[in-house]
Amino acid sequence: MISITLTIIIIAITAIVSFMAFSNAKMMDDLIFYPPAVTNERQWWRFITCGFIHADVPHLAFNMVSLYMFGRFVEEDFMTFFGTKGKLIYLLFYFSALVICLLPTYFKNKENYHYRSLGASGAVSAIVFAGIFLYPTAKIGLFIIPPIIPGFIFAPIYLFISAYLDKKGGDNINHSAHIWGAIYGIAFIIIACYFFSDFRAVENFIETIKAWMHSF
Repeated sequence: MISITLTIIIIAITAIVSFMAFSNAKMMDDLIFYPPAVTNERQWWRFITCGFIHADVPHLAFNMVSLYMFGRFVEEDFMTFFGTKGKLIYLLFYFSALVICLLPTYFKNKENYHYRSLGASGAVSAIVFAGIFLYPTAKIGLFIIPPIIPGFIFAPIYLFISAYLDKKGGDNINHSAHIWGAIYGIAFIIIACYFFSDFRAVENFIETIKAWMHSF
């Protein structure tokens, strides 16, 4: 039986809003990240709302499956690290990631009337990389590659590919949001644990990798 966690709630709300927007062009237009609307009309909510709509079912499914796979463990760890504040900090993490991952995109396209972006990919990347930082030797797959690559090896490969694709452009995917979301995920874990928990994320990351290497 699946327990009702914040991760499940976020997935459910995102799925509902996305499916509603699939058949409602006005709703899609009102929620999508459109930099000129932020710049000229101060519609700052678009940083958040764009994370609850997706281009199509595969786009939605990929993001939500990734969020479920990693979010359930990260959320549970937040409860362990931060006690009664765990759920609040987890929500702060997810929603702030939606904003932070899009800031570089915004500043690059603030007057670009042809640019639009949607999807939770940036925030999901933050969750995924937070999970990788907490469990660096956990096996992860990459597209057609089965889950045989340790997370700490997968992470730089993912960032390198994302940076390359971002520079290349032309595929209508906001790779910049993936990159900055990933970086923010790691930074948030380190800072939050340092100030609000006795758990030392950096030391855990290093020691886990050392133990993994010594196992060979």
